[in-house]
Amino acid sequence: MLHKIFNFQNTLISKYLIRNLIIFFFGITFIIALIVFGNQYVLTVQESVQHGIPIQELMPLVGLNMLRDIPIILTLSLFLSIIISISQLYKNSEAVVMNSIGIGDKNFISLIQPIIVFSFVIVLILSIFAVPWAKQQKSIEEDKTINASEFSFISEGKFESFKNGDIVFYASESENINAANEQNMEEIFIYAIDNENTIIVLASKATKYVDNISKSIYLRLKDGVRYQGLPGSDNINILEFELYDLEIVSGEVQKSISDFSEIEEKSTLELIKEGGPLANAEVQWRFSQPISVLILSILGVYLGRSSPRTGKGINILIGLVFFMLYNNGLLIAKTSIENNELNPFIGLWSIHILLAIFLIIFSQFREGKVLPIIDKITTFNNKDKGHV
Repeated sequence: MLHKIFNFQNTLISKYLIRNLIIFFFGITFIIALIVFGNQYVLTVQESVQHGIPIQELMPLVGLNMLRDIPIILTLSLFLSIIISISQLYKNSEAVVMNSIGIGDKNFISLIQPIIVFSFVIVLILSIFAVPWAKQQKSIEEDKTINASEFSFISEGKFESFKNGDIVFYASESENINAANEQNMEEIFIYAIDNENTIIVLASKATKYVDNISKSIYLRLKDGVRYQGLPGSDNINILEFELYDLEIVSGEVQKSISDFSEIEEKSTLELIKEGGPLANAEVQWRFSQPISVLILSILGVYLGRSSPRTGKGINILIGLVFFMLYNNGLLIAKTSIENNELNPFIGLWSIHILLAIFLIIFSQFREGKVLPIIDKITTFNNKDKGHV
């Protein structure tokens, strides 16, 4: 009956709510994007200083990283803007009046449905097409700047660790990577742990190179001394050498990084055809982004409901906690699929289903349908006990 009386999409109520929602959405999006951009820019400046790469050559990476993060920025912004918009209606007692004439949470969802559907489509397009393209372009740009990974360049005058801290390396002088993808260094100091044995290596020169077969990264040390054991101990071994190869990054690690990068850069259709744990995890992750828009939008309407006496910002705080738990749950499920610890059939869908079930129960509770059922169950149990 109410749907016949109120043409929600063309009423002042609808226009008022959607206008506020759009204003909050753009404001929150701008703030979050500014924070993310600032963080990306600082990291890029650090990379430029550490590796001696001109900042202008790394700036495209900032834009590509921003494009990569846009789906999650839009999802969070929409979620928070819905909470704030609905909460404001309750703070001003406007929603109380609406509730009194039969306009409740379900009607609010109907009012903002165009915004939700539009956001769903945008995030879907970004997740399926734009984000993989951005990651592919980022990989190309990194190759151009010779910064494909944290192992590609060794800075001079700086201690650097490899193999989870088992190798600590220092070079007083370092040249740029040459055309053969090698890097020459001078005055080398290395501290390493091998099977709980301490190893110290001093060398006059070193060359970093990649083995073409194993893809492992080695340091070819020249004209140096290798000490096994701590100086002053009885069992110290001293070895002088002309050439000595030391592996600093395993080829398996390089291959793992490469596999993950290639999977993230492939199109969704290619991943569906390919199959396998990595492909399945990536496909489910891409579709999870737009699905989360729908679920979080509905949750935002319910979390927005409050009383004038409720503390300011408490709804937003609860919303952020829900968002972090939801997003972290998806990431854990994605990692579990990649490691063959979780069946892809269950996969990330289980997280969406759990939150959807919670929404159904929560909505029933808000409409007062849960407590009567609990009372009936309690009364029935008491009668049974009385008969006994």
